[in-house]
Amino acid sequence: MKRVYFLVLGILILWAAEPAGRVSAKPQKQILITGPINAARLVTLAGNTRPEARARNDRGRVPDKARLDHLFLLLRRPAETERALEQYIHDLTDPHSPNFHHWLTARQCGEQYGLAQEDIDTIVQWLKSYGFVVNGVYPNGVLIDFSGTVRQVREAFHTEIHHLVVKGVKHIANMSDPKIPAALAPAVVGVVSLNDFMPKPMHHLRPQYTYSGTCGLSSTCYALVPADLATIYNFNPAFAAGFSGQGQTVVVIEDTDVYSTGDWDTFRSTFGLAAAYPDGSFTEIHPPSSGTNNCTDPGTNADDGEAILDAEWASAAAPSAAIQLASCANTTNFGGFIAMENLLNASGTPPAIISVSYGAAESSIGASWNAYINSLYQQAAAEGVSVFVSSGDSGADVEDQNQSYATYGINVSGFASTPYNVAVGGTDFSDTYAGTNSTYWNASNFSNYDSALSYIPEIPWNDSCASALIADYEGYSQTFGSSGFCNSGTGASFLNVAAGSGGPSGCATGSPSTPGIVGGSCAGYSKPSWQSVFGVPNDNVRDLPDVSLFAANGIWGHYYVFCWSDHSKGGTSCNGAPDTWSGAGGTSFGAPIMAGIQALVNQAAGSRAGNPNPFYYSLASTEYGAIGKSN
Repeated sequence: MKRVYFLVLGILILWAAEPAGRVSAKPQKQILITGPINAARLVTLAGNTRPEARARNDRGRVPDKARLDHLFLLLRRPAETERALEQYIHDLTDPHSPNFHHWLTARQCGEQYGLAQEDIDTIVQWLKSYGFVVNGVYPNGVLIDFSGTVRQVREAFHTEIHHLVVKGVKHIANMSDPKIPAALAPAVVGVVSLNDFMPKPMHHLRPQYTYSGTCGLSSTCYALVPADLATIYNFNPAFAAGFSGQGQTVVVIEDTDVYSTGDWDTFRSTFGLAAAYPDGSFTEIHPPSSGTNNCTDPGTNADDGEAILDAEWASAAAPSAAIQLASCANTTNFGGFIAMENLLNASGTPPAIISVSYGAAESSIGASWNAYINSLYQQAAAEGVSVFVSSGDSGADVEDQNQSYATYGINVSGFASTPYNVAVGGTDFSDTYAGTNSTYWNASNFSNYDSALSYIPEIPWNDSCASALIADYEGYSQTFGSSGFCNSGTGASFLNVAAGSGGPSGCATGSPSTPGIVGGSCAGYSKPSWQSVFGVPNDNVRDLPDVSLFAANGIWGHYYVFCWSDHSKGGTSCNGAPDTWSGAGGTSFGAPIMAGIQALVNQAAGSRAGNPNPFYYSLASTEYGAIGKSN
């Protein structure tokens, strides 16, 4: 898939500041629940059982009294209302529309595009009839927060919650698709999650390579620091012109706190950002919901390395911006999404830019969670929020991250595949393969530990033996077959799936016939009109990524440096020179960096952008034309 590259100084600002939230009269809403609720007449909410919920992983029922707190029930808009919202969001980014940049508030989303209050009241009463506690209905009019016991879930949704052990890790999950009364089906999408399988952070620590060179396939390590990023992607002219993120806020969505806020300070001071851009800041927030608060401080967990790298590299791209980490504790929903939901539904103005560096396959998270993510990002776009999401680090098979081989086939991340977010992919640099390191890197470091001299041509990031470039570099003409690179002794060191992810949306709706594998009634998101440009497959579905940045973890000698001092989880001391710090790659770096770039754009434009994809693809269409250009 053709990637869209651009230099910060070359971004043309097409959007302008406009008043937000044009208020209109409350529309007459269609009532969806029209018949009596008969518990004997049920419909199945298909596609909402985890692939791991199988007999071989089953360890028995969770006790009836066990509580499941803050479950989300996603409601379904009437088809006409959904189409009207989609059209309004399209108009928000059309400079010729009278609705251009007339962002909505959460309450306006609910008043104009939420369910009828009568339907919401009926659903709330149905939940209460089973003993559930309804903690609140979100202002957007399509989401209910409720809590209850395992027994209440079984009686209301007709599915059992069991203990599972998967690859030595304990989980809980529903063992069959939930069911609800047929009368409710027109108004209910489903329970967002009845399991505790959480998304994966999209970064890969730099391995201790043992083959060929001292740094992967290179004899020299070229570790990227913020000043390298600014040189390679041409941030410096924007910085010199006064655009470094002043007055902008970038929110990184997490399910943890950082191990130490001092790591962010050390990163900034070591690489000259604190001295040059003293107005940059970092805070951690745990945004509450209205009603019974569903967001508590999660503390730190195994993802704190992801959290700190997101905060540090968002600041590297927008060093004067305020970086906020938003997180909540979680049980059966991703804590980052609880935080994002609460930010979007708060009474004040939501943040203009959000970065998400986690993901999971469309075919595994289930139909309701896919629909929930789409609804969440859709609301963000309606409110003028730009959402950047890592596309994944496992090539075409996001489900098998960190495995030796892919088993689930082509499978993109449901966190990145909606039409309302920017999916950020990953590349590597071509200089080591081409033997041109000295052309692009200085022999010694400059004052801020940087050594890059200019933009460096990019290639796909692919650590695996399926990389044609690695195979060629090692003297093999092909990657496959009995004499191919993957079946050689050297190729055995490259048996992994680490690579920049992308591909066609395949299971945003429907359900697989084989658990976890795209098939059955699965279908992808329809291709947005703005994505029909030269170089994008004419496949009628949403394709990702949208843009790509460097994301490799050292295979050709290049990786990112970050300060992460949590030794208990794999971090290292930041007391020494940066080449002794933690090093990694992954599209989780690209998402916060692109979010930082958008902060520069918003600052220059004087307004928020909403979903910037229509603009990005307009740039691509201008550059490549209808049939491509040889130059």
